[in-house]
Amino acid sequence: MHIGILQTGEAPEPLRAGGDYPDFFIRLLADQGFAFTTWRVLDGTFPPDATSADGWLITGSRFGAYEDHAFIPPLEQFIRDAFAARVPVAGICFGHQIMAQALGGKVEKFAGGWAVGPTEYDFEGQPIALNAWHQDQVITAPATARTVGHNPHCAHAALAYEAPDGTPLGYSVQAHPEFDNAFTDALIEARGRGLVPDPVLDAASARLGQPLDCACIANRIADFFRAATRPQQQRKARHG
Repeated sequence: MHIGILQTGEAPEPLRAGGDYPDFFIRLLADQGFAFTTWRVLDGTFPPDATSADGWLITGSRFGAYEDHAFIPPLEQFIRDAFAARVPVAGICFGHQIMAQALGGKVEKFAGGWAVGPTEYDFEGQPIALNAWHQDQVITAPATARTVGHNPHCAHAALAYEAPDGTPLGYSVQAHPEFDNAFTDALIEARGRGLVPDPVLDAASARLGQPLDCACIANRIADFFRAATRPQQQRKARHG
C-alpha cells in the first residue's frame, strides 16, 4: 500500500539530525508493509490529485489551521477531494485539526491552555498515553465525525469518519504518536521556552519517563488504512 505523506511543518532545525516529520511517521509505521512518498505541501507542492496514493497522512505543524497561509485552502480542498474519491486520510495534530476544519468543524486556541508531554486519553474506554504538543484543538467536531478519543483537556482528541455505507474515510489524532520522549524533551528546550508557560513545560518534563502507547496508535492508523482500502481491492478483484 502506497501512503502519501502531506508535510505541513518541520521539526526545529537543531533537532533534524534524526530526520524530519515525515521520517518520524515512516519509522512509526515501519513494520506495517507500507511504501511512502512525501509531498511538501507547506511549500505548495501537492500530489497531482487525490488518487495519486492509496491513502494520505497529514503531519503536524507549528501553523494554526485557521491562519492565513497559502497552502491551507488547497489542502482543505484536497482533503475534501480525497473523501469524495474514498481515498482514506489520516491526520496528526495539525493534520487532525485541518481535517476537521475542512469538513465543517471549528479549530481555535483552547482557553484552557497548552497540553505538553505524556498525556493520557480515553480511546473508547481504553487508556492510551501519548506525547501532546498543542494549544490549538478541535472545539467543534464536524457533523460527519465521531469522537473516539478524549480527555478533560481535549474533548475531541481523536475523530473517525465514515461513508454512509460504513466504509472508513478518515482517522485523526490530536496527540503525537510519532514523538518519543527524547524528541519531546528536546522540543521543550528548542521550541517550548518562551512560548509555553514554564510550569507546563516543567510538569511535562517530570512525566517524560513514563511509558507511551505509540505502537497502539500506529496499529490503529495502519488498520484504518487497510480497512478503508479493502472495498476498493474487492471491487478490483471482482472486475479484474
